[in-house]
Amino acid sequence: MFDFPATTKRVEFNTDKDINNEIKRETLENIAYYIGKDDSEILSRIEELDKEWDIERLLEANAASIVSLSTIFGFTINKKWFALSGMVGGFLLYHALYGWCPPVPIFRRLGIRTSSEINYEKESLKNLLDIDNIY
Repeated sequence: MFDFPATTKRVEFNTDKDINNEIKRETLENIAYYIGKDDSEILSRIEELDKEWDIERLLEANAASIVSLSTIFGFTINKKWFALSGMVGGFLLYHALYGWCPPVPIFRRLGIRTSSEINYEKESLKNLLDIDNIY
């Protein structure tokens, strides 16, 4: 019936190839930097990665902010502001299904990663840890 892209790849599928390659390059550079580093430095980076906002979280916060503001403006300034809430809702639905909405290209150009991209770096760093010294 409908051919939706895989959840884990839908944003990358809708991102320019050069931008995806730049994000991958930066991620690999991050991993390479930690090769041979002390476990405490690696663990510190993993903690940073646990706090990094992925593109989904940023889109949700962005959309919620716009919907909240347009609703306030709709009640206080002009009812036409409610249309913005409807547009944002439509874009969010499209993003949920296909992985694209207007802010995605902007956020990706800024280097905002998907959770899969963040987890790739995190798992790679975990593989660098000296397991004998952790336990």
